[in-house]
Amino acid sequence: MTQTTLPDTQLAAALDGVTTEYFFTPEQFQQDVDFYRAQQISKAMLDAGLISLSQFDKLSNMNRETFSPFLADIFPNTVDNSLKQR
Repeated sequence: MTQTTLPDTQLAAALDGVTTEYFFTPEQFQQDVDFYRAQQISKAMLDAGLISLSQFDKLSNMNRETFSPFLADIFPNTVDNSLKQR
């Protein structure tokens, strides 16, 4: 991989119009990390047979409300039970 360094004028031109409106704050990043961890634990419980699919779905909804992840729109709402390994 080649690294390129732009002169200040070119860098300023390249960043023209870029806003920080959609950048993560540390708090938003932490919320997404916490949401992801909670989902991983819930999925592990589902895979181990400790909870049902409907309970997993309820936990997922609770995790979304609790952590309000920034990227919630790209996380799936439910698990496709047909994809579970047997």
